[in-house]
Amino acid sequence: MEWPPGTIKDRSLNAYDVQVHDYCIRAAGPDDIDGARAVMLDTVYRDFATGYVPRWHGDIIDPAAAYLAPARHTLLVALDPADDTVVATAALDSRGPAHPPNPRDLAERYPSGETAQLRRVYVRPTHRRRGLARHLVAELLAFAATDGGYRAVYLHTDPAVPGAEAFWRSLGKVVHDERDDPGGGQRIVHFELAMER
Repeated sequence: MEWPPGTIKDRSLNAYDVQVHDYCIRAAGPDDIDGARAVMLDTVYRDFATGYVPRWHGDIIDPAAAYLAPARHTLLVALDPADDTVVATAALDSRGPAHPPNPRDLAERYPSGETAQLRRVYVRPTHRRRGLARHLVAELLAFAATDGGYRAVYLHTDPAVPGAEAFWRSLGKVVHDERDDPGGGQRIVHFELAMER
């Protein structure tokens, strides 16, 4: 595959820098954890009606254990060119959707170990609409493909978050919309994205 200029060619994600509109995108290291956690917590409190819920957002408290330690997981960050603070995050892990709270058929279709789940694709509001999320997702998809053990890429989103549903629909296909379930389920929309091959 021919990589366009400015994209990551080293798929190990151990140490790299990529420029997107002067932002540095890289695999998070220990020095990025506090900034990544701040972006994640600010997002769940600002954008989600639930705020922080430990059973759903436990990885936010210790992102190093969730994403840096396991070899098949990763956490990417985007740094503000003005002050090198973390302004965006994107993570991937090998845990499929759990049932409950997710529908049983999704847990069976996307089992842990075989499923790369995208998580915590968050961009601070003042840095949105600059291509950061799309670029971060592209890098996560490449990471999943390079791993070799993933057969699917899955994610879910809350359609009440402004722009979230449209963004994910532009990148993947809806595999389950809980708003169509009797009683509306959790009102979550579940997606599958194609991996780079």
